[in-house]
Amino acid sequence: MAIAGVCLCTFLGAGSWKVLSDFKALAPPPQISDLPLSVVVLDREDRLLRAFTSRDEKWRLPVELDEIDPLYVQMLLSFEDKRFFEHDGVDARALIRSILQGVRHGRIVSGGSTLTMQVARLLDEAPTRSARRKYEQVLKAVKLEQTYSKEDILRLYVLRAPFGGNLEGVRAASLTWFGKEPGRLTVAEAALLVALPQSPEARRPDRFPDRARKARNRVLARAVVAGVISLAEAASASAEPVRTRRNNMPLIAAHESRHARIMAPKRAVHHLTIDKNLQSALEALARTRANSFPVPVSLAIIVADHRSGEIVARLGAPDLLDEERLGHIDMTRAVRSPGSTLKPFIYGLAFEEGVGVPQSLIRDRPTNIGGYQPTNFDRAYQGTVTLREALQLSLNTPAVQLLEAVGPARLLARLKRAGARPVLEKGKPAGLAISLGGLGLSLKDLAQAYGALARGGQPVEFRHCRVSCLPQGPQQQSQKVLSAKAAVMVSDILVGMPQLQGSETQHIAYKTGTSYGYRDAWALGFDGKYVAAVWVGRPDGSPVPGQTGQKTSVPILFEVFQKLGTARVPFPPHPPDVAAALAGDVPLPLQYARTSGNRSVSHQEDRLLISYPPDGAELHLGLKPSEEGRQFSQPLVVKFKGGVAPYAVLVNGAPFQTDSTQRQLIWQPESPGFTNVTIKDASGKSASVSVKIK
Repeated sequence: MAIAGVCLCTFLGAGSWKVLSDFKALAPPPQISDLPLSVVVLDREDRLLRAFTSRDEKWRLPVELDEIDPLYVQMLLSFEDKRFFEHDGVDARALIRSILQGVRHGRIVSGGSTLTMQVARLLDEAPTRSARRKYEQVLKAVKLEQTYSKEDILRLYVLRAPFGGNLEGVRAASLTWFGKEPGRLTVAEAALLVALPQSPEARRPDRFPDRARKARNRVLARAVVAGVISLAEAASASAEPVRTRRNNMPLIAAHESRHARIMAPKRAVHHLTIDKNLQSALEALARTRANSFPVPVSLAIIVADHRSGEIVARLGAPDLLDEERLGHIDMTRAVRSPGSTLKPFIYGLAFEEGVGVPQSLIRDRPTNIGGYQPTNFDRAYQGTVTLREALQLSLNTPAVQLLEAVGPARLLARLKRAGARPVLEKGKPAGLAISLGGLGLSLKDLAQAYGALARGGQPVEFRHCRVSCLPQGPQQQSQKVLSAKAAVMVSDILVGMPQLQGSETQHIAYKTGTSYGYRDAWALGFDGKYVAAVWVGRPDGSPVPGQTGQKTSVPILFEVFQKLGTARVPFPPHPPDVAAALAGDVPLPLQYARTSGNRSVSHQEDRLLISYPPDGAELHLGLKPSEEGRQFSQPLVVKFKGGVAPYAVLVNGAPFQTDSTQRQLIWQPESPGFTNVTIKDASGKSASVSVKIK
């Protein structure tokens, strides 16, 4: 206070009692934590994704001194206040020199203000063009020095220094004028950041680049004199042109950043699980892909680590600011018809409930279940297929038959266990139509459900905040979405789907979906670590003729997994019991899936009858001598009809190996005499005949 008091009394003509009185009357300086700063959203490694303007509509981003290149601070002090660490707020020598030069030249030649005095002015947000204002600034500077450390005062300066327009602070300026964080600055960049606050509007690089360049070069010259940089460094930096293009503030993961702020409006810094590099790569991919679609078709993508539940990339639209494609709508949260994407969970329930196994057969044919008559997407039918084939071909009628067997309510309950929130038509219970998309789900719902499938049926809660966006309630014990065995069986089927770009990427398990009227095209896939979900369609819900999940969304899904690169993890080996079940013979009762579609055929079909030969018949099969003895020239042929495949055949009480789906037996007798043949079907019915062979 001594030096400041002497200066004030000598050059401002004030009495020491007046100075002390005015000093005591000053309000305390504001707390740094109370400064209105921009809300920022950071990725998993604290890299900036997005910033919002402060309460007073300024780009004023939080920054610490150790986050700024030390060269900038050295240049700043050499140019603005070389005795900053020596004075107590007022540099008496600089102030005296300024006053004497002003008297001698009749104008201001040098300012004489310390950095602390400049901070006092910036906090007041008022100019100091009068002696009275300068006097108050001096007092407030001394007050600041008594309240804060030198490092805190420097921090206040780098937060509040003006850089033109609504830019304040070194970080906002560096992002705007250089397109990068201030941690690593070139000599020319550091000098420009020192020069701009002296006259921020008159030296704006985008409007007055020549003025900005001259001011920058003056800082460089002063830095050489102070020994901060060499003459060669200054010469090289002086030759650099000033960048005149103003960069936009980062706008990465725009929808997720907006959502995080809405969920925690009082939080100043939001820490997300998003990976900035992956997010940026996928946003570029989305914009490229969107440009190949007619307006207003849009797309959305989610990628999550299903082992931890962390969402590493999420974009609700290719471009938040694209009004033609309704980019402001976050399509990862929009509720849409999921098409066929729920079929894997129907099959999983069927495997879990013992309705069938992947090798079980099922009839794909016109079906009428209580008046509901689903048809396949291509209006064609494949006949008898395995459950593996039915899921890979995404056949509709087998899926409906299986859902009838396990129950729609059970499917909904399992989706809810996965964390999904199915939306049904108001007042109507879940019906068989949900197997083909007759309900509403979001992309995030589906991604989370597939995440559970990837984890062997164990549900996982996806999150996008490293620090919880909301207060945590009591943790509930989670129930499995599917049994581990059923989930692995489904995954094994899905990994057998055609692999695009198979030579460039590891296999993924995936499923597609296309909602009614070509409104939504889905593709969901996973590997040993990541689950990814892609949606393509019009945000307004209108049809996009010809758009399908297989044609439109699957290529994008595979590109997403390519962007993951070396971070991917292959599938683990199947557990021994699952591997044995997938490789072994199908148990007789499960050779056909246990659905009403396989059991409820016509009454005539339901009866198991041996149509030939009649019971008690004598059959002449042409017994004749041979080198080995006597043998029959013709085989015994037994034909039967009805019943439910698969069939088991007994000849004289011993099992006879034959095609279990065929309705005839061809057997070569070894000797004449009576022979008994018994046929058994999957439902337990049997039929027998006894014949005499000659």
